[in-house]
Amino acid sequence: MHQSNRYLSLILLAGFACSQPQETTHSVEADSTASKYSHAPLVEHIYTADPSAHVFEGKIFIYPSHDTETEVAEDDMGSHFDMKDYHVFSMERPGGKVTDHGVALKLEDVPWAGRQLWAPDAAEKDGKYYLYFPAKDKQDIFKIGVAVSDQPEGPFKAEPEPIDGTFSMDPTAFQDGDDYYLLWGGIWGGQLQWYEDQKLVEGRNGPTEGLPAPDQKALMPYIAKLGDSMTDLAEKPKEMLILDESGEPIKAGDNARRFFEAAWMHKYNGKYYLSYSTGDTHFIAYAIGESPYGPFTYQGNVLDPVEGWTNHHSIVEFQGKWYLFYHDTQLSGKTPLRNIKMAELTYLPDGKIETVKPMK
Repeated sequence: MHQSNRYLSLILLAGFACSQPQETTHSVEADSTASKYSHAPLVEHIYTADPSAHVFEGKIFIYPSHDTETEVAEDDMGSHFDMKDYHVFSMERPGGKVTDHGVALKLEDVPWAGRQLWAPDAAEKDGKYYLYFPAKDKQDIFKIGVAVSDQPEGPFKAEPEPIDGTFSMDPTAFQDGDDYYLLWGGIWGGQLQWYEDQKLVEGRNGPTEGLPAPDQKALMPYIAKLGDSMTDLAEKPKEMLILDESGEPIKAGDNARRFFEAAWMHKYNGKYYLSYSTGDTHFIAYAIGESPYGPFTYQGNVLDPVEGWTNHHSIVEFQGKWYLFYHDTQLSGKTPLRNIKMAELTYLPDGKIETVKPMK
């Protein structure tokens, strides 16, 4: 075969393969192929990160971001995380086959977006599925959008504009009975430090301009109840206060405990658990409150630092057991090229979470 024709055939074959559902198997136990890791990658044929897991239709569905090779230079604003689409994955049971349902949403199909489809999440209401996602708009400012589908795996159709009243990134959808909430926020590349009173301050740029002084209250994530349509907010967003053991807000200089990004909420024994990444100290920390609005009191760490700079997770119950989903860089050894994993989560009698160790 002529070399150019052979190359074209390989490209076409690869494209066909990526468009079809793909299945892999995995274990939630120790990874026997690499002894230093506690858990095996769920997906190996593409790079995935920031896994948001939910139980829909009796299966676990995972909504991660999709890492790809890029020529964009690394910087503290995360420009090298240059994602351009989303894949949705499902599994009928932990340890079983993981199905890649293919591309669920592409950057070019989001009318308002300019670049960087970062960590998404999903929700279901009345048989409709909603994919919440951050992207930078044409002015390079992060907004949160929503796309809708009739099935959990998509494909999803994006609304023409971002959700009014949202800003920053890392949206998380949380259902509490008949109520649905959206949480979001992230500093440095997430641009939360560029806002005051939920309004963008002109002229701020870079990862640290606008951050509070170390002895001041840290920036916190935001929450708002979703409207009946699930595509708008029903109220003005509220700050979610994270407090220390003495009831004081966590300080900006408390890097091992303060909020950085990746807020997630779940409910256990009537309590609301807010978990989040501490960013430059690389923990997944958690705090507990009596209401989805908080305040929340810091308790400790869900997950110790992983291999790679970033840390992002989700927590879900499935058939009476709880699972943590997270990512590391086992497959590539490179921070912008990550792979998702899962581990069983253990609650202690006092309601605290036993810290997961991603490395042996």
